Amino acid sequence: MKNPEFDDLRPYYDEEINPAMCRIADSEYFSAISAFVYPGRDVEELKKMICQYTTIAEFQYQVMKAFDEQVIARTIRRFSYEGLENLNKEKSYLFVSNHRDIVLDSSLLQYAFYLSEFRTSEITFGSNLMISQLIIDIGKSNKMFKVIRGGNARDFYTNSLHLSRYIYHTIIENGESVWIAQRNGRTKNGIDATDQAIIKLFYMSHSDNPAKTLAALNIVPVSISYQWEPCDALKALELYRSRTEKYIKQPGEDLHSVLTGITQYKGDVHITVGNPLSENDLNPLMGLPNNQFNKGVALLIDNQVRKNYKLTCNNYIAHDIRSQSEQYASHYTSEEKEKFMQYCQNALPSEIEDKKYFEDIFLGIYANSVSIYK
Repeated sequence: MKNPEFDDLRPYYDEEINPAMCRIADSEYFSAISAFVYPGRDVEELKKMICQYTTIAEFQYQVMKAFDEQVIARTIRRFSYEGLENLNKEKSYLFVSNHRDIVLDSSLLQYAFYLSEFRTSEITFGSNLMISQLIIDIGKSNKMFKVIRGGNARDFYTNSLHLSRYIYHTIIENGESVWIAQRNGRTKNGIDATDQAIIKLFYMSHSDNPAKTLAALNIVPVSISYQWEPCDALKALELYRSRTEKYIKQPGEDLHSVLTGITQYKGDVHITVGNPLSENDLNPLMGLPNNQFNKGVALLIDNQVRKNYKLTCNNYIAHDIRSQSEQYASHYTSEEKEKFMQYCQNALPSEIEDKKYFEDIFLGIYANSVSIYK
């Protein structure tokens, strides 16, 4: 069901796909993109092919599915997922995921949907990433909708209420699922935690009965784990610099993180789709002050995300190095430990003055998951 109220946020409709495809084909970056998605294919033939697409489904299954397959083939040793068998393919859900990579967290979940014959979901798309017509066309053709970043307090409230209405409209009225990260910005220290403001966002457009609204949205916690954390060195560097001054992103930094996350080797990657939060889960929180209610719902999500997070040998190695112990030595081999230690050395930027502090931050990206989730 179309609603012009949300034209500033929504993905493209099918009738808008073909012009977007032709703009993508005409982009100066098309050759580089097609070389990654369709290696060895003739560029001119690919331009003709993509200009024939007229629906979101065609773009997703012919382009984005091929993109995911290339990411897995080139940068992932083993991709696995579980939990979708417990969901109803006829229902729509609000997938709330931990956030480790700008693009791949949601994209790899969509790939799991393809393999399991689930409908793909709509995906949040930060306005800070909408830096060119090419990126906008790719995103909106991939069922991505805009989340407006920045602004003053009044703008933030207005934009949040508008977004809340859109999410409710998409799930309840249009029967489409939605993917959203549990927080604004990626987890950089290895500790996944749901922002309580996200919980308020979910029900603020229908706030008479928050528990009933959240239950209707069918919130499903999602955990994604990477053996080798995407952009780990970049995340550590940001935390390192933030200790003495407010960190300000440089122009092009988000795009650099996107490309690094896509191309960096990730080893084993696993997704666990949890169980929907029910009214029985939420009703005990009714009657609490809003901040306590939001905190309680966030904890329900966090408990599933952390319980379902799949720890890898790198998490255990980092924990033992950081704690100067062999507590989890049974979870890794000496060869794996040596490889990880060498990786850490290679990740150390030459301009860092306090190397020990940086190393502790870097190890924490991997080790904190063990300390918190085990």
